[in-house]
Amino acid sequence: MAKTYEPIQSQTLGSANASVTFSSIPQTYTDLILVSFFGTTTLNEDAFVRFNGDTGSNYSRTSLRGNGSSAFSARSSNQTSCLIDLDAAGSTLDTGLQIITQIFNYSNSSVYKSLLSRSGTLGGSYTGTTALGGLWRSTAAITTLLVNCTNNTFISGSSFTLYGVKSA
Repeated sequence: MAKTYEPIQSQTLGSANASVTFSSIPQTYTDLILVSFFGTTTLNEDAFVRFNGDTGSNYSRTSLRGNGSSAFSARSSNQTSCLIDLDAAGSTLDTGLQIITQIFNYSNSSVYKSLLSRSGTLGGSYTGTTALGGLWRSTAAITTLLVNCTNNTFISGSSFTLYGVKSA
């Protein structure tokens, strides 16, 4: 990673787990970068994040997908989470996917929080690339980040690393 990225926390699952939580996130960076590499115990899982334990309908999301021959887009408001990937790729890390999610202005207490997530999938029911935009309608600084999937089934060996982006 670039010299402006500083690792904050990293977690690699030793067994299947329902979720991954990053807590006590320092407020000394401009943005956060979450790098996720995981498999799931069932196909077609949606991966998502929640901030500060907020399970209310305070999230919006927009998705764009393409595989070279077709494209897809969707938008939804008043959701209970921000998507970071659609239809996660599968039950082994060989068919798993890497997701890079940037969370902008996470510590700024005067703006809503937005994110951009990018991923590529080689296995499962979908092969292609995905970009997701998300908005958390809260001005609270992000101090806790939960990563989860539809059926709460990240497999052993899945890894999640949170980086802080230093200011210039």
